[in-house]
Amino acid sequence: MVSAEEIVRHHDFDPDGVEYLVPPTVQSIAVVAYDPRWPAAFEALAERIRRALGDTALAVEHVGSTSVPGLPAKPIIDMDLTVPDSRDEEAYRGPLESAGFVLVLREPRWHEHRLARFEAPLANIHIWSPDCPEAIRHQMLRDWLLAHPEDRDRYAAAKLASAEAINAMGGGFVMDYNQRKEPVIRDILDRMFRAHGLVR
Repeated sequence: MVSAEEIVRHHDFDPDGVEYLVPPTVQSIAVVAYDPRWPAAFEALAERIRRALGDTALAVEHVGSTSVPGLPAKPIIDMDLTVPDSRDEEAYRGPLESAGFVLVLREPRWHEHRLARFEAPLANIHIWSPDCPEAIRHQMLRDWLLAHPEDRDRYAAAKLASAEAINAMGGGFVMDYNQRKEPVIRDILDRMFRAHGLVR
């Protein structure tokens, strides 16, 4: 059972804790208006994952900005996939890659996170073990933004400002974009945790 302390703990990005199977590239950051086709794209991808993995796919969730109507986002579907043990790549990597989901990185120090990517439509599949604090945070934040349009709008402004700053420099890595908007998202998370009674 995951503790409240684990759920509310923020983790800074650790570049030394990432094993890249596909090297990241410098790129411009496109943040676009919400597209009502994103939920259907998620459902199609989720069904593809379930067909590939069967009972190994314990849960498939639509998370991230494309899961929140009205929120601008990078046009990439973010998905959380829970498997019995994210470290056991033999149990899921082959079937996922046969279905077009290519494993691109590992973060053993950060909840044994694995990331797979799908190209059309673009999607990031975050792979976790059961009761992962980060997956719980993702779902809590999604539900909070759905219920709190003022925080959705504040987060939208932070996303647009971050993308504008990165693009003004000629592009950057996705983590550069994430780190620029991190103060706003952490403030929203902390208020959300207080509202849920997880912190005082």
